This record gives sequence, structure tokens and C-alpha cells, in this order.
Amino acid sequence: EVQKLNQQLEEKNGEIQQMINQPPYEKEREILRLQKTLAEKEKAQATSDVLCRSLTDETHQLQRKLASTAEMCQHLAKCLEEKQRKEKGNSDDQIPTERSNQVFLQLLYNETSLQALICNLQEENRMLKQKVAHV
Repeated sequence: EVQKLNQQLEEKNGEIQQMINQPPYEKEREILRLQKTLAEKEKAQATSDVLCRSLTDETHQLQRKLASTAEMCQHLAKCLEEKQRKEKGNSDDQIPTERSNQVFLQLLYNETSLQALICNLQEENRMLKQKVAHV
């Protein structure tokens, strides 16, 4: 292990000697190349950070929308149950009124909308992950 480390140290010393023996313009050219590479990496990192923050913000916003939609669906479901209990209490043979049908259709529409929203969010999340991975 010590020999291996000594060999690596000798290699690094050789590289340093090579750099020292280079003409000044080559050293400066190498320094400029390294600075340019560093600047490009910093720019890519900054872009990645911005995209990640944007994705995080959008994710939180969509989670809030999803939560409020789910809350609305639960509220409508409770309303429908109460309406059905009242109607059942009035008459077991009574058919649902137009209003309860509207509530049911609204619940069905909200559930379908929620499922579509979830699918859209999953697809958008997948695409954003691909963009982040690309960056």
C-alpha cells in the first residue's frame, strides 16, 4: 500500500514538474481552460439548482391542489350520504331526486377529474425528472 502511494506521489510530482517546465503561455492556456471548465460546471449546477427549486415549488403547488380536490370530494360524498339518508328516512321506495343525481354526477366528475389530474401530474413529474437528469 505504501509503495502504491509512493508511486502515485511520484506520478503527481512528475506532473507538477512537467507543469513547471512548461512555457508560461502553456501554463496560462491550461489555467484558462480549467477556469472555463469550472465556469461551465458552475453554470450547469446553477441551472440544475433553479430547475430543482422550480420542480419542488410546482410539486408542492400540485400537492396542495390535489389535497383541496380530495377534500372537496370527501365533502361532496358526505353531502350525498346525508341526502340519501334523508331520502331513505322519508320513504324507502322514493327514487333519488334530481338534486341528489346532480351531486352524484358532480362526485363522479370530480373523481374522474382527480384521476386525470393525477395522471397528468405523474406524466409531468416523469418529464421533469428526465429534464433534471439531462441537466
